[in-house]
Amino acid sequence: MWIARLMNYLAHGWRFADQPYFLAGTAAPDWMSVIDRRNRLRSKVAERFVDDPDPQLAAVARGIVQHHADDAWFHQTTAFNELSLAFAVEVRDRLPGDEGFRPSFLGHILVELLLDSALAEDDPRRLDDYYAALRQLDPAATERAISKLAMQPTTRVAVLVPRFIEERFLYDYADDGKLLTRLNHVMRRVGLPQLPLDLAEAFPTMRDRVRQQKNALLNPEP
Repeated sequence: MWIARLMNYLAHGWRFADQPYFLAGTAAPDWMSVIDRRNRLRSKVAERFVDDPDPQLAAVARGIVQHHADDAWFHQTTAFNELSLAFAVEVRDRLPGDEGFRPSFLGHILVELLLDSALAEDDPRRLDDYYAALRQLDPAATERAISKLAMQPTTRVAVLVPRFIEERFLYDYADDGKLLTRLNHVMRRVGLPQLPLDLAEAFPTMRDRVRQQKNALLNPEP
């Protein structure tokens, strides 16, 4: 079964729902980590194509540049680092004996997923618009653009795009039980132990903390 990479797709792309290929570019680095994690999409390459005569290629390239620019400041914000550390500590406390990678990984990813959930909660149309934009893509054209921008050509994007749309897992971020199930899919994919059901009891408080810090998470610090 295809297992999506859970990331903050909505935070990267919701502002660009009127530009489907730009939006696809904001998702493309994370898509590539699912289908071929060694085949990277780098800003340095994408920047050469942002004004390409091919409008689809140019839009995807601009989206990739946007993705990396967003990540560069987002992961440096005080709010992100404080929340991810606090969540990692709480996860570790709920998983006795787990002093390894799993708590820090979960602390990081939970901030991102709960930020997407908060954005959708603010305006439920954002998720609908996001998926509506993806449905406007030509999967083959999207694959051609990403192949030109990646380190090596890929033949898997055209299959991934419709599956990504069909699975609609971004809606699951709002439900504690479904979010835990999705996280366990990721644990299985990366070879980490499954998470216990009672971990979901921590999610409501984490959601509140992300809501409180939402503006700080969505804006670069001076």
